[in-house]
Amino acid sequence: MTETASKPEPAIHFEPDDQVERLKAEITKKLTYSLGKNASVAQPHDWLTAGILAARDHIVDVWQRSTRESYQTGRKRVYYLSLEFLIGRSLADALNNLGLTGAMAQAMSELGVDLAAIETIEPDAALGNGGLGRLAACYMEAMASTGVPALGYGIRYDHGLFKQRIDGGKQIEVPEDWLSFRNPWEFERRESSYKIGFGGSVTGTAKPGEVFWEPEETVFAVAYDTAIIGWRGRDATTLRLWRARAMHPLSLDAFNQGDLVGAVAERNRAEAISKVLYPNDSTPAGQELRLRQEFFFTSASLQDLVRRHYRQFGKLDNLPDKAAIQLNDTHPALAVAELMRLLIDQHGLSWEDAWTITNGTISYTNHTLLPEALETWPVALMERLLPRHMQIIFGINARFLDAVRRSAGGENVDLSSISLIDEYHGRRVRMAHLAFVGSHTVNGVSALHSNLMKETVFAPLHRIFPERITNVTNGITPRRWLLSANPGLTSALQDVCGEGVTDDIEQIRKLAQHARDPALHERLASIRHDNKLKLAKIIRQDTGVVVDPTAMFDVQIKRIHEYKRQLLNILETIALYDAIRSEPYRDWAPRVKIFAGKAASNYGTAKAIINLINDVAVVVNNDITTRDRLKVIFLPNYNVSAAEVIIPAADLSEQISTAGMEASGTGNMKFALNGALTIGTLDGANIEIGERVGADNIMIFGMTAAEVEAARLAPRPTSEIIAATPHLEGVLDAVADGAYSPRERDRYRGLVEGLRVSDWFMVLNDFESYRQAQRRVDALWADQPTWWTKSITNTAHCGWFSADRAIREYAQRIWHVPAGYAAKS
Repeated sequence: MTETASKPEPAIHFEPDDQVERLKAEITKKLTYSLGKNASVAQPHDWLTAGILAARDHIVDVWQRSTRESYQTGRKRVYYLSLEFLIGRSLADALNNLGLTGAMAQAMSELGVDLAAIETIEPDAALGNGGLGRLAACYMEAMASTGVPALGYGIRYDHGLFKQRIDGGKQIEVPEDWLSFRNPWEFERRESSYKIGFGGSVTGTAKPGEVFWEPEETVFAVAYDTAIIGWRGRDATTLRLWRARAMHPLSLDAFNQGDLVGAVAERNRAEAISKVLYPNDSTPAGQELRLRQEFFFTSASLQDLVRRHYRQFGKLDNLPDKAAIQLNDTHPALAVAELMRLLIDQHGLSWEDAWTITNGTISYTNHTLLPEALETWPVALMERLLPRHMQIIFGINARFLDAVRRSAGGENVDLSSISLIDEYHGRRVRMAHLAFVGSHTVNGVSALHSNLMKETVFAPLHRIFPERITNVTNGITPRRWLLSANPGLTSALQDVCGEGVTDDIEQIRKLAQHARDPALHERLASIRHDNKLKLAKIIRQDTGVVVDPTAMFDVQIKRIHEYKRQLLNILETIALYDAIRSEPYRDWAPRVKIFAGKAASNYGTAKAIINLINDVAVVVNNDITTRDRLKVIFLPNYNVSAAEVIIPAADLSEQISTAGMEASGTGNMKFALNGALTIGTLDGANIEIGERVGADNIMIFGMTAAEVEAARLAPRPTSEIIAATPHLEGVLDAVADGAYSPRERDRYRGLVEGLRVSDWFMVLNDFESYRQAQRRVDALWADQPTWWTKSITNTAHCGWFSADRAIREYAQRIWHVPAGYAAKS
């Protein structure tokens, strides 16, 4: 059943014959009057900026219309709070959604410029790290494409996440300079700036129950807006990012006394808040900066949305009816306390009314079951940095625990397990508990993850609020991850499934009827080969290694973490290398093992895994006995733009996390949609992918989540596991003894000994199952007709993993906001 709202005309109003000439004039005008450049001396970056500004004008028309309509109708709006928005490059995506790609390419060509070439010099916006930020970006675009009024809030990081260099096989972090040529997509909104306080004291006033927080330090949050255009230019959403500014940028007294450092100390301290994404929080100073970041953007965002709401409606008691605040993980969990503070302290509401509004407005997405990722903050730090908020959190906790204690069966509840304060580990505020208690709905991001939330990290809270946890499986935007990233495959899909597949990606299921068509196999193999040639060129440029595009491209690209098990992958790669050397006469399936991803700067084990991958690559890639049947590649500085090239070229997608530890994943969806076969565990959305593509079309191996939990409760000695696993001991000994680090023999001894002592992530337990699954992949690769049948089947059944479907589920079940376009029920 489909409900379709009336649709405004697409954004582009001039006739097709006039598009190119109009765009040429607009580009030239931007070059002349916005950049002050003559076409004869303009550099590639000038043409890029002029093209962006021309495209932006068309987006602004839609953006302003969408905003006006939203205010005129009083529609409920979504406010999406996320510490990350990994949006990547924007020009190609914007042109694609506007329907201007061809016209812009021709206009640039007639001006003597190659659009494809200048698109590659647009920097990736360094506003995220991995799946969390990429999901937020997909959702902003999907909300625009489905007609959900929305505003995303985050931080405008000057440098964002670090740029990764590989030096001697090691990860080296250097600052990311994505803003070095300014950001032509954004609009600075100096009029939209808010004071953010830290520290100080809380005192009572003459009015009973009223308190006054006088911060010791105050910084400004200044807004920068970027419009995110939806499909066919029908709607646009707003991404509002906050930049930190000092109240007093320069102390003239200190400067005039010769204290040049002290003169800008306040400015440096304030601006550090929006300098870098995820500062190293292994030190007290780093931990404090992380907390300052989280409160900074949360407070600015809530002040902004409360101001917007009050200006439009003149009251706040209807906030839950007009605003839906979505917390993207625990980073903005302070929104619960901050909204309470704004309602009570600034608008004079009673505690009870403020709590009803807060709980009715906020919902929370949990993205992890990892204890270390469920943020907690020392009470002492919170009391020093945010004293009023700590009072409010204590108040929320006291009322919550008292209500539970008084409820039926409350005497049997372990109150310490549900308390917002962990009293047993140095008194810390449990931010996930705060978000859970303060939200009306809490969702996981895959069916397995949502069920495990009920059974593990939120089990005590789930028993008290049995209806609060729901599931919305993650989704990806097909516009970027198929239509833009893989135009060859898109063209084939349009020919087979019809032109409507670009408007409704679930029409892609028609492809399944042609899964065994040899002619389609040949066409898709040719498209994949072209994509692999493009990636092979980048591999050679970035690593100096020449790879064979006819080989299987076996890809694992994601944040480097022990639970994602890049270590399992490289250990099995070593076993394969040993096997090829031992039996060189066998007809081994040629493979290119491609890794990419960043390790947190303070995550020593993850950085050691990167080092090991690169050291193995040096040995394998220079061994003539493999006869190019195995290559190992680590691509540096993985980002969205790299993924857009790698994913369409992949044959095999590695989704091998320890079962029960990956909340969902979105890379698995992108690969499967583009036709890569998945080798993976029954974890996260792998389960749902398997249910849709069929068990015969996904390579599942390893322990289930239940088996992992049982193995942790009653661990088997690792010595027994190693002794019972062929090939494993030799691999571990070679790594530990320095076979891949001859100049530093003990480099990986600690890494291997750590596995021998405690195999928490089940690398040893799953090794043999993984190795056998890889040999099944080898056999399948030898049968190309069957491989391509499975590849087509994957593509055909992965339209469900669209971000549009996910957003409609949020809109209908959590936000209660009607989608504007093709809202499915």
